[in-house]
Formats: sequence, C-alpha cells, structure tokens
Amino acid sequence: MNYILALDQGTTSSRAILFTRDGRVHAQAQHEFEQIYPKSGWVEHDPYAILTSQLTAAVEVLGKSRIRPRDVAAMGITNQRETTIVWNRHTGKPVYNAIVWQDRRTAEFCSQLAAQGASEMVRQRTGLLIDSYFSGTKIRWILDHVEGAREQAERGELAFGTVDSWLIWNLTSGKQHVTDRTNASRTLLYNIVEDRWDAELLRLLDIPESMMPRVIWSSEQVGAVSTTLGLGEIEIAGIAGDQQSALFGQLCLNPGDAKNTYGTGCFLLENIGTDFALSQKQLVTTLTCSLERKLTYAYEGSIFIGGAVVQWLRDNLGLIRHSSDIEALAQTVESSEDLVLVPAFVGLGAPHWDPHAAGLLIGLRRNTQPGHIARAALESIAFQVADVLEAMNQDTSTACKELRVDGGASANNLLMQFQADLLGIPVVRPEVVETTALGAAYLAGLASGFWSSPEEIWKLRDAGHRFEPQLGTQDARARRERWQNAVERSKRWDGA
Repeated sequence: MNYILALDQGTTSSRAILFTRDGRVHAQAQHEFEQIYPKSGWVEHDPYAILTSQLTAAVEVLGKSRIRPRDVAAMGITNQRETTIVWNRHTGKPVYNAIVWQDRRTAEFCSQLAAQGASEMVRQRTGLLIDSYFSGTKIRWILDHVEGAREQAERGELAFGTVDSWLIWNLTSGKQHVTDRTNASRTLLYNIVEDRWDAELLRLLDIPESMMPRVIWSSEQVGAVSTTLGLGEIEIAGIAGDQQSALFGQLCLNPGDAKNTYGTGCFLLENIGTDFALSQKQLVTTLTCSLERKLTYAYEGSIFIGGAVVQWLRDNLGLIRHSSDIEALAQTVESSEDLVLVPAFVGLGAPHWDPHAAGLLIGLRRNTQPGHIARAALESIAFQVADVLEAMNQDTSTACKELRVDGGASANNLLMQFQADLLGIPVVRPEVVETTALGAAYLAGLASGFWSSPEEIWKLRDAGHRFEPQLGTQDARARRERWQNAVERSKRWDGA
C-alpha cells in the first residue's frame, strides 16, 4: 500500500488528496458547494452537499489515478471546525442545515451569557471566549428553533457533530459517532484541562450530553469505511480540525513553533506545550494533535475573513474572474496608495473580538483603480495576521522567530512578501502548501504504520521558500498604524 488518502472538508469546497510515502501530492480532486445566506450574518451549508462533494472528490481522485482502495494504507480526515450539524440517530437525516463557523446569529445570546458572568468559567475550562464562532451556542439555537428538536434531543434521538463526525458517521454507516480532541476543544463544551465533556457547560447551554460524540485521539484507528461508494474498506486513522491539522502538517511539534494558514479565514497557532495557559491578549487556548496521547496546547488567533476577501472581490464586485487573478491585478499598481480595506464582513476575530464590526474601505480617491482595491484586499490579510502575531508575542516568553505558512493564499508571492515586511521576520512556505490535508495524512499514516515517526517524515521534507523582510521597520510601523486607525473606525458599526 503506497498511498495515504486525506479528505480535506473546507468551508467552500471539499478536496481529496492522495499522498505518497515521501509526503508529496500524487493526485487531488476538489468540488465546491453552495454557500447559503438566509439572513444578514447567517451562513449555512446543506449537510448532504458537504457529504456528497467530499465523497465525490474521494472517489474521483482514486479513479483518475487508477488507484484501488486496497492500495491506500489509511485515510485521514480534516475539516472546517465549529460548523455544527445535528441529525437524527435513527434516520441519519439532519434536522437543520449545518450552521457554519462564520455564522453570527447567536451573537446576542453570547452577549447575554457574558453579561451573566459566565465568561471566566467558560474560559478556565475550555480556553475559549464566549463567541458565536464556536459550536455550543449553534447547537442551542437548533434545539430552540427547530420544531420538535429539543424533545427529540431529550429522548436521546439526536446526535451532534462537527463536520468530521458527520463524515465518519456516514462513512461507517452510522457505526461510529466520534470526534477527536482538537474538534471537541472548539465546541465551548469540552473541558480541555480535565479532558471530558463538561456537565456544567452542557447545563449552561441546556444541551443533553447524549448528543455528544465519543472523543478519541487525533492519530488513532477508528474503523473501516463500510459504505459501498467506491472507497472499499479503507481504514480511517486520523482526524483533526483543519488548523490543528495544519500545525501538525508543518511539524510544529515543539513549544514556540508557529504557523499561519491562509484559507477562507486565517488561523495562527503556536505550540505552547503540555501546560494549560490562558492568553492575556484575547487569544484562545486550544488542544493540538498529540502522538504521545498527552494533552498539548496551542495559542490560536482566528481571523474570520482571509482568502474570503478575494472571493468577495470575485463574486460580489466582479473585479476578477478567478481567485488566482488577484495577484496580477494587484501588480498593475505600485502600491495601495494608502487605501485600506478592513474585511470585517462577519465581525472581527482575534485579537479584537467585535461581532458588531462591519467592513470598511477607506482612502478612496478619484484616481483609485481596481488594482488599488485588489492590493488593499491582499494587504488586509497580512495586516490581520500581524495583529494576531503581535498579541501572541506579548503572551509568550519569546517572540516568534519565523512564521511557517500554508494554505491556498500562501501561494501568492506578493502577499507573502508583504507579510514578511510587516512582521520583520522570515516567512517560510513549504514546497507542499496543502499542509492541512498533509497533517491529516501524517496522522493517519503514523497510526497505521505507513510512517514510523515524525523524524522519518522530517527527513522527507523540502526546505521550501523563505521570504525575507525588505521594508524598513519605521515604514512597516507607519503602515500598521494607518491600518489600526481604520480598524477602530470599523468597530461597533451597528451601535452596540
């Protein structure tokens, strides 16, 4: 068996990637699916669209590679985190659409919980801030607003899962209702100090514990695929939320190692070791993938709109036909000419955490061209990452010395160079930038014996490309001050 199959279920598309023993991409397939916006600030997916797009990609990548399921040693799954699905255990049918991590419908309820004094208790147990970003309040909303859902839940008839749970339930024909610790740690319901679903948190949100999946380690054999959909009986042996998977894919296994993933959002994680600690800068503490089956932690800063700002230029403004066109358009001008775009389309994440912020484009002039807007959009991604890394540096004893990067937008050289310029440290991009999927592959391969150890994997890795800072410190500081000015203007737009 010469391949590992990684399922990478993301916010806007589902991908399947076959990796070879040297960690390189042998083949991949990808299918986008519909984004549903029922109301302002609401974001949903059809759970069956998630499932069918992912299964179609998996079968397609095997078919076009002429790889048989028996040639695949194991399967790893990585997924958009926090996105919430509730389904009936008997029928397997969802009771409502998947509520996506970007969705803000529970923001008011989160404010009520904070006003009641629940914030510190939640933070001490979960490492998280009370925010509609996380799964718990989304489950509560479904139980309160879908007719008959709460009664079914009280009778033990409903199952909750993040996307990994939903996929595995269907891949195993309902035999396995599981999640891993990285996904569990994003729900507002999992005690990451005591390693269990927390009864008091479940009571706080009025959620029956019977809905919760069994929690396993990220690198652990779960069971074989039992569907008859062209995947044979491939063993599922790795599960991780997308950002922890990327952290593992970058082999950030030691305290101080940090990576940023440029996807729909941007997610900066730094390994802080086996001691639980809380950020003083509004970052969250989350569980990472552990091969030793010990709880290990990372600080994380989540940026809600990263690469999605490019999709916005493509789909809403029509400035580009394909996302990959953004770099060429941005290079039609020499600079953004002080045009600043704050993409707070669904509020602001770390380190601001303002669900009431709104997007802002400021600095428009008569000579403003599409290229200026494109460049400001790319720069907005780097500015947000710089804000999070600055907060992270203040939380840890030593400043980050280099930033490892991955995800689709990391292929953009203009963006990566500007990121290095803003941070004043090297930005390192590996040869294989799909480290979210690669991390899931590593986890599955290590659990199944495909690879013997992380040390073996290290020897197979390419050094990648380093972007060294070229902008002077004073210029970088001035650019960031202008950005901060714009961010403050975008906050509390709805009057809250």
